[in-house]
Amino acid sequence: QVQLVESGGGLVQAGGSLRLSCAASGRTVSDYHVGWFRQAPGKEREFVGAISWKDSRTYYADSVKGRFTISRDDAKNTVDLQMNSLKAEDTAVYYCTATFPYHTLGPAMGIGDFRFWGQGTQVTVSS
Repeated sequence: QVQLVESGGGLVQAGGSLRLSCAASGRTVSDYHVGWFRQAPGKEREFVGAISWKDSRTYYADSVKGRFTISRDDAKNTVDLQMNSLKAEDTAVYYCTATFPYHTLGPAMGIGDFRFWGQGTQVTVSS
């Protein structure tokens, strides 16, 4: 099984940028679809985006499309989430997650589509 650890969270002003990293261990990250979810206080965990295991095709929620970019570094066994033009409503705990390749990826994935989860990293955007 793969273990996932997020890093890179912190406090940033609105309009700024932040880069989160998800480090995988135990297995090769390219063996899985890898996604990012976030959960704001009092809200449900929501899909942010994902990257396909096979061709690195990416999918994003409408709320972050054009601002967030997911990339994979096979040499480092990491998946990064580059977040630009951050807004106060992007404030949340961000989770890295992975699932088996037989799942079909799309722009609207659910929690149940993913199997392995990191512990999360806090992102706070001040307005």
